[in-house]
Amino acid sequence: MELYLVLAIPVLIATAWLYTAQKTRTSLPILQNKRICLLIAHPDDEAMFFSPTLSALTNPALGNHVKILCLSSGDADGLGEVRKKELGASAKMLGFRTASDVLVLEHAAFPDNMTVMWPKEKVVQVLSSAFSPPSAKGEEKLKGARFEAPNTTIDVLITFDKYGVSLHPNHISLFYGAKAWLADLMAGKSGWRCPVELYTLTTTNILRKYLSFLDGPTTLLIGALRGASLTKKKARDETPSLVFISSFGEYRKGRNAMTQGHKSQMRWFRWGWIGVGRYMVVNDLKREIFT
Repeated sequence: MELYLVLAIPVLIATAWLYTAQKTRTSLPILQNKRICLLIAHPDDEAMFFSPTLSALTNPALGNHVKILCLSSGDADGLGEVRKKELGASAKMLGFRTASDVLVLEHAAFPDNMTVMWPKEKVVQVLSSAFSPPSAKGEEKLKGARFEAPNTTIDVLITFDKYGVSLHPNHISLFYGAKAWLADLMAGKSGWRCPVELYTLTTTNILRKYLSFLDGPTTLLIGALRGASLTKKKARDETPSLVFISSFGEYRKGRNAMTQGHKSQMRWFRWGWIGVGRYMVVNDLKREIFT
């Protein structure tokens, strides 16, 4: 009997993993036919933190066009050029269409540094330049600007939340820069809906951070409670969160994106992250609402 129980435990765990992964595909909200940008700070962020999201959203059946905008090359150790190429290789493994869907910036305002917050206004400038169509000139155009719907070349922006998963200031800077960009976009547009949906990756406590796929049920429960707390109108008009739990194959894809795509970054502690880090398997993205 004891041997039977020992053998049954791995089967039950694997079944639970597969069930929660399938649940996120069939019963929860998903993005379809969207122009999506993942905003990250460094090459390898996409694999270490967002691979469940990217593996799901790059599925051709969903009709999304997903891009990555990375604000630094991660040149702290002088490997910037190497890491740019590694990001391209990782993106390909995660399902991106072409190399042109990945853009890495080199800018003095965005150093790869564990102690530096990037200027919010510089992040806003980058996002405006990349995704806000140039405004027509002329006094009449300016007078009528408040009556025109805000316009962008993306539908969805995904980035870190205000804690940056690891409290890395570069990650946190993206959250505040993204919110400031959308606030600027909607300034004087009170009668219009924001054209960009902003989703941020939820930072968990230290215990959940290292539960790997075992955090899946907890994440689903929290998402359900969050949805239940909305009024009926809000629940109809707003998607409170998105949850992505990788299957075995998708986890393997994310692992390979890190271990084969980002070889220069594979130090001993990253193997631990790949083995037990929940962000390699579970992502929950909170919708930030702008009106």
